[in-house]
This record gives sequence, structure tokens and C-alpha cells, in this order.
Amino acid sequence: MLKAVLFDMDGVIVDTEPLHRKAYFLMFKDMGIAVTEAMYTSYTGQSTINICKQLVGHFNLDAAPQTLVAIKRKHFKYLFENDTSLQLLDGVLALIKNYYNNGLTLVLASSASMPNINRIFERFDLDQYFVAKLSGADLKESKPHPEIFIKAAQASGQSKKHCMVIEDSSNGIKAANDAGIFVIGYDSTHSTDQDYSKADKVVSSFSQIHYHSVAELF
Repeated sequence: MLKAVLFDMDGVIVDTEPLHRKAYFLMFKDMGIAVTEAMYTSYTGQSTINICKQLVGHFNLDAAPQTLVAIKRKHFKYLFENDTSLQLLDGVLALIKNYYNNGLTLVLASSASMPNINRIFERFDLDQYFVAKLSGADLKESKPHPEIFIKAAQASGQSKKHCMVIEDSSNGIKAANDAGIFVIGYDSTHSTDQDYSKADKVVSSFSQIHYHSVAELF
């Protein structure tokens, strides 16, 4: 029986990827490093600190990973506050309300930093629907490690067999798989070059996974 849904945020609830992309590439420019498209795509779903640790190692930078994080977040904060085009993804608010009104427990499990999570939740008034918010940036491991979903299931108060994850990235889907939790792969126009083959179900619209459509899968 389905009792809890664990949501990723970027690419599932809101498409902040264009803002993150701009912020990352501004940081790359500030650091004088040339990051390829393939390298950038491989980072999808990982926490900022984990990405910056990899960048420091790959490019043999003298700067600490935390320095890169601070520069990236400075650019993102400016873009977030000045880009009025940022909106919730189509159909996700209706989906959240549908799950909430059918008694499901909702938990956010995102690789984003908690300040960014809170900015999104305050901007779109989402706190009323969720019992907990977890940031991968505050955990020891980053997706594709399963830690965040194991802890999100614990935060829901439900057994993993009664939980479902909604993810849009290869790293997030692997994390859910390794946590032993049923995972929906959300294949949208906002997610590129991601592998959905390991998802238990793949959808391109949130209307496909309203409560009565997914409850029968458990």
C-alpha cells in the first residue's frame, strides 16, 4: 500500500536547472576552468559541494571546494531573485495536492542546499504539504548514494515498501534503486541525457501518476 511519496526538487517540482546552469558556468568562468557539456551533464542530481570537490580534483585547483560553492551560490542567489520566469513545473502542484488530499505523507529529498530549498518552498507556499525536507548538501553522501532516500523514508515514518520516489535524473534513480524504494522516472523536456531504464515506471506527465494510478502499483 502506498503511504508516502519522496520528491526530488530540481527537475521535478521546479525547473531551476537553467538558473543553476548559468550560475555554474559563471563560477567556471570565475575560476578559469573549461567544463565540457558531457562533464556538466554527468553532475546532474549531485550536491554542489560534491561537484565542487570533483572540480578541484579534476582541474587541480588551489582553491577549496567551499570557495567554489560560495561563488556558485552567490551567482544563483542573484539569478533567483532577479529571474521572474521561474515557475513550478506544469501539473506538479495539482499532483502534490492530489497526494496530500488522499492522505499520503510527502517528503522532499533534494540535492539542493537547504537555503535554496527554503527559497523555493517559501516562494510557492509548499511547506503546508510536506512533513519534512532533506538536503543532500547536509548529508555525508550525495546521490547516487542512497543515503538521502533512506533518511527521507525514515522521515516519512513509513516502511520503504510503502514509499515511492519521483526523480528526473540518472543519479537520483540509482539512489532510489539502491535504497530499495519504488521509483518513478519523470522524463520531461527539462531533463536531458538522463537514463530512465532503471526506473520502475517512466512518465512524461504528472497526470499519469495521480493517486489512483499509482496506488494500484503497491
